[in-house]
Amino acid sequence: MMNQNNPVEQHSVGQSVLLHLLPGFLIGGFYFATIPFFHQRGYPSMMALLCAIVVVLIPVELGYLLYEGKKKNGRFSLQGVVLYRTSIPIWQYFLWSLVILIVMGLIFTLMKPVDAFLQQNLYSWVPVLESGLQTGYSQRVLIETYVMLAIFGAVVAPTVEELFFRGFLLPRMEYAGKWAPLLHSFLFGLYHIWTPWMFITRTVGMLPLIYGVQRRNLNLGIVTHILINLVDVIAGVSFIIGMSSLR
Repeated sequence: MMNQNNPVEQHSVGQSVLLHLLPGFLIGGFYFATIPFFHQRGYPSMMALLCAIVVVLIPVELGYLLYEGKKKNGRFSLQGVVLYRTSIPIWQYFLWSLVILIVMGLIFTLMKPVDAFLQQNLYSWVPVLESGLQTGYSQRVLIETYVMLAIFGAVVAPTVEELFFRGFLLPRMEYAGKWAPLLHSFLFGLYHIWTPWMFITRTVGMLPLIYGVQRRNLNLGIVTHILINLVDVIAGVSFIIGMSSLR
């Protein structure tokens, strides 16, 4: 929880909503605009999203944090900008990351029918985020895609997002009172405009991670978020190894 003896400046409702959603619109704009470019070169649309992480997500979200640090500290630093940095015993990382991972996994799995319904009935016009594992992409393309996913999708993006969303934006939402975690989770769901059919699932599914971060520390959120995203990497690596065994 936020240290009441060391309060931080708070955002207005408008400022909070803007900072939650603007990065998503910028990332989504790059993603949607470059899908045809990557399709023409034989890549799944996920490669467009991974490049959006490099070109947009990292510069915008991490850049804004460093900008705030420069204003606050006179140098590029996250000190006093990113909160929830209280240290916890190492064993708690293993315990709570596993607990949060299991709970989130159950929520995301149980909500898959809702995602499918919304995608088919409300968002069928939005391009599907292709993993590349269901259609005939070459092994070379998949290796390049999943190397990018392992580095930027599974490690860099979750780290930057946790710093920006949970470490910076969430502690500055006191205007929402006890509803701050739910509102934050809802806005984080809307931020993912490239998969809008999952906004309900993300709103519910991110709550365990948010409560874990608030009550323990931000590093726990980073570790758990990385582990969640590594599931897709493991699936991709397994698929690519299977392709090699068929040769």
